[in-house]
Formats: sequence, C-alpha cells, structure tokens
Amino acid sequence: MNTLENSPTQSPETKAPSLHVAPLGHEAGKPSKKLRRVGIGIVVLILIAFLVGFIPRWYQRSAVRADTLDLATPTVRVVSPTPSESPGGLLLPAEVKPLVEAPIFARANGYLKRWLVDIGAHVDAGQLIAEIDIPDLDQQLDQARAQLGESDAALALAKTTADRWADLLKTSSVSEQENAEKQADFKLKTATVEADRANVHRLEQLVSFARITAPFAGTITARNTDVGDLIVAGSSKELFRLAQTETLRVYVRVPQTAAHGIGPGQPADVLIPEIPGRVFPAKVVTTSGAMATDSRTLLTELEVDNSKNEILPGSYAQVRFLDTTPGATLTLPSNTLLFRAQGLQVGVVGSDGKVDLRNVQIGRDFGQKVEVLSGVTASDKIIVNPSDSLVSGTTVRLAEASKAMASK
Repeated sequence: MNTLENSPTQSPETKAPSLHVAPLGHEAGKPSKKLRRVGIGIVVLILIAFLVGFIPRWYQRSAVRADTLDLATPTVRVVSPTPSESPGGLLLPAEVKPLVEAPIFARANGYLKRWLVDIGAHVDAGQLIAEIDIPDLDQQLDQARAQLGESDAALALAKTTADRWADLLKTSSVSEQENAEKQADFKLKTATVEADRANVHRLEQLVSFARITAPFAGTITARNTDVGDLIVAGSSKELFRLAQTETLRVYVRVPQTAAHGIGPGQPADVLIPEIPGRVFPAKVVTTSGAMATDSRTLLTELEVDNSKNEILPGSYAQVRFLDTTPGATLTLPSNTLLFRAQGLQVGVVGSDGKVDLRNVQIGRDFGQKVEVLSGVTASDKIIVNPSDSLVSGTTVRLAEASKAMASK
C-alpha cells in the first residue's frame, strides 16, 4: 500500500479527495463560530445601547410625572384642636343695682316747706326727710271736723227723738208711721256722721302726707325739689330717690352656650374696673328662666355684700363664673374657619390625605382663637388658612415640620 500511495504514476484526480477532505471541514467551522460571536456581540451592543438610551428617558419621564403630580397636589398646614384654657372663667359685663330702690312722690298738694336730707345721706325707716306746706288741706280738714261736729249733734237729737217716739208708740200716743219716720231719720243721721267721720280720716291722712318719710332704711341717691317748689299730688315728678345699698343686686346676661351651667346658689366673682385687684364674692339668686329672644341670653341676678359701701349702685361691673361647663371645650385658630352658605366649616384631613369639610358650632371668641362646641375632635387634623375653593374629597399633602416652621 505504501508503494501505491507513493507511486508517481497515480493521477491527480485520485489524490485530491484524500488531500482536501479534512482541511475543508476544519476551515468551515471557524467562520461559523466567529459569525455567531459577532452576532451575539452586536445583539449585546444593541441591548446595551437600548438600555443606555431608554432607562434615563424612562427615569426622567417618571420623575417629571411624579413632580407634576406632586405640584398638582396642594400642600397644607394642619393643626389639631386643643383644650381651652380659661383660668379666668367666663367673664361677662354686668350692671350693679340697689337691692331695693324706690322713687318718692308727693301725695298732697302744696309747697315744699323744707327738706331735711340731701343726696348721699343715710336714713332710717320712717325718718322725716321733707315737709310740705298744705294750707288748703288744713282748711278742708277744719271744715270737715266742723261738719262732723254738726252731724254728731244732729245724730244725738235724732236718737233722742227716735227713742221718745218709740216709747209713745207703746201707749199709742203716736202713729206707727210717725215713729217709723223718726227711726229712719235717726239712721240717716247715723250714716251722715259715719260719712263725715270718714271724710275727716281721709283729710287727716292727706295732711299726714305733708310729712314725707323714708319707707325703708337706705341712702338718698337723688333730690329733685327745693324749698318753695309747687308740689302737685299725682304728678310724675319724683321728689327723692331712695336706695338700699348695703346689699346690691348684680344683673348679667349669660350667653346661651353657657346658660345651662348657671343655677341658684352658684358662686361668682364681681370685678369693678375702678377697684383693681379687688374681688367681691357674690352668688346667683335667681334667673329669668327663659332666653331673651333678641339676644339669646339668660338674665341672671346675683347678690353681693356692700356693707362697706365700696361699690356704687349703677356702676358697670364684670362677673366671672367658674366651672360653667361640665367638660373642657376645644379651641381652634380663627384662620381655620371657612364661611360658607352652609355655615361655619373647617377642612379636616383624613388618613388617606383627602379633605372632609365639616360644619362646626363655635362658642366664645377669644380673638386669635375660637371655642368649638361641636364638629371636631382632639385627634382631627384641621387645615390652616384653607382656600375658598376647597371642597370635600380634595387630595392634599401635609407640609413638613420644617416647612411649617419656615412658613410661620
């Protein structure tokens, strides 16, 4: 076989297949692997280029979309209702009046003869304070007394005649008709005497009114007459005004929001602006029992001791009630309120970030804060400075604490 293979006489056709079969197969595998590697590299490069170009754009679009949504959501500051702190209690304006006060008018016609007390004088019950000169009444009284004397004399004569005619009737010396006339005349004279005596008593009472006396112990607060003034009984002109000032009445109008906490016997403090630092203890005596329709307030009457005459009747005062409400109320800043057609409202932010508009009822107004009686709780988050366009269901974002402090 070696001789045949190495023989020079062998044709080239028989040698070519054996010389090129193996090399051809080996050369064909190399280009296919290279092409595969090149294709994979190109795909990888394309993927890398796609990722490098798409991811930043996608991220930027997501950031822009988030910023747009973030800017579209309004940012609000919120506060929570706080318990009201009113160590001074419920302070209300009041009016001080005497315990008893009465104008003194004249009951007799005449001229003022003299007055014995002036304004500021303390008088006792029954004390003489003025006298009226009543010459007309004196003359009428004298005339009435004379008339009474005449009637008494006529009555005595009529009684004697009636008795005598009654005795004569027993012996039939006079007729029954004549006796009846004498008895009737006696009764007539008796009635006349009673009428004249009543007239004398009336005039004596009128004459006694010439002495003007104090109806009760107190202080003269006004004198509207002088010596020589014409006094007309029944006129609207008062001569004196008498007031009992040892105990004073204090009238205060309590708002409807605190009226249910007021009752008889409740203690209170009376403050006089002109007497700073002094507190006068008082107590509730009674209330009107009904709300005034014009002011929705409860008229309350208190009594305060004024035995030292430190408080002047008619003064302006302030009454401070303590513990008028059974529980602590909540307060909110005034700039959380919305004035709507439905009434006063506040914007409450829920846990989902949505706004709920609630109607609230306010009590006392402290200026920068108001007392809230209903509508919110201590755990609610209330929007500060809400916009007029705020509606229920709006999604909002709560401001951070640093931003909230910066906005202040």
